[in-house]
Amino acid sequence: MSFKSSLAITVGKSSRWFLHKFLHGGTSLPGKIALKLDPDVLKALAKDYEIIVITGTNGKTLTTALTVKVLEKAFGHVLTNPSGSNMKQGIVTAFLSDHVSKKSKRKLAVLETDEANVPIICQYVSPKYFVLTNLFRDQMDRYGEIYTTYDKILAGIALHPKATVIANGDAPIFNSKNLPNRVVYYGFDNQAEQDQLAPANTDGLLCPKCHHILHFKARTYSNLGKYFCPNCGFMRPELTHYVSHIDQQTPQSSTFEIDDQQITLHIGGTYNIYNALAAYTVGQELGIAKDTIAKALSDNDEKVFGRQEVIQLDDKEVTLILVKNPVGLDQVLEMIKTDTEPFSLAVLLNANYADGIDTSWIWDGQFESLPFDQIPYVLTGGERFKDITFRLRVAGVNEEKFYQEEKLSDVVNSIKQMPTRHVYVLATYTAVLQLRKLLNEQGYLKGGMD
Repeated sequence: MSFKSSLAITVGKSSRWFLHKFLHGGTSLPGKIALKLDPDVLKALAKDYEIIVITGTNGKTLTTALTVKVLEKAFGHVLTNPSGSNMKQGIVTAFLSDHVSKKSKRKLAVLETDEANVPIICQYVSPKYFVLTNLFRDQMDRYGEIYTTYDKILAGIALHPKATVIANGDAPIFNSKNLPNRVVYYGFDNQAEQDQLAPANTDGLLCPKCHHILHFKARTYSNLGKYFCPNCGFMRPELTHYVSHIDQQTPQSSTFEIDDQQITLHIGGTYNIYNALAAYTVGQELGIAKDTIAKALSDNDEKVFGRQEVIQLDDKEVTLILVKNPVGLDQVLEMIKTDTEPFSLAVLLNANYADGIDTSWIWDGQFESLPFDQIPYVLTGGERFKDITFRLRVAGVNEEKFYQEEKLSDVVNSIKQMPTRHVYVLATYTAVLQLRKLLNEQGYLKGGMD
């Protein structure tokens, strides 16, 4: 290791210790400091690790957390970036923070990675596995269309042709180009087959081979499912691991079978079953027994930051859910509609760089599907509260039950006054950060985010 790398690591670790000890932060700044001293410091930090890179539009953070749970069950300590700080500086910080346990059987790193940062990170680390969750329109100002985003991911994979790619086989785009890598596909195979089409405004509906409209023998949501092209024969690849049955779903949990192994995931939503399936597939690739994986995924641990995290706010049980694009939003709306108890709703919209500065995506989300006549209190907030207020007015919110708050402190006070015990708060990324920081300051949460 060079002197420059050693110095950068020492200074980075010291800054991380100070920030974590006294300011309860330090998820990205230590990495920034280390990179200033040595732009190549990540290469030195990651040298001896078996690395798993997890990327895609939706589900990166939860897939990372579930994968870590599975691997820790078998191998002990695993390095990761649990806060969702998934750009270069955040990943450097994760390595700076690592304390390898002597009980660890393997030196593993599971890294959530922003899609556009995959080729950047892959210049410095040598992944053994790439996990691809899905690709949907998201932050158009940063990524462009899904094909542009996939090309960025492929540029990173191309640097490591011996790595194994673990991809969502239900997503047509992940089967659109031939790779020199070994590819393992996972997906759903739990429905009776019938020829069907996806809604016309769905992403990625053209066959990548002949540009005919794709058909589906079964479809989970958006463009995910058992797709085929009736014109040229392009079709979903054979799945190595699959969801064979879904037994029960609520907003708080899902019980299902993967390869006929029953799992109860203590977080709701079909999209989160995909995340569990990805983690299961990683575990199988690393030789972990099916029942060990199922037990790890079924453990009822604390929720992941901002991803259906349940926060006790006085007498309210607040479920905080990150939303950032139409497909993810629609899946969240479908999930909360299954709640059998009365609930109130808050939607917080920001439009900073990390959120995506274009808020037009809220018009593609199906807010109209919510039973607003049964929701006794609807609240809008965030830096762009006027935009989301107008959107929900168009969606049909009852004005007598509709409230708007510009200040985040007023949002929290309004939540405390809501008439139901259950409250769902849907928020964009920086709104999640701001809300958690405020709740941390008020003593409702432990651990802030920088």
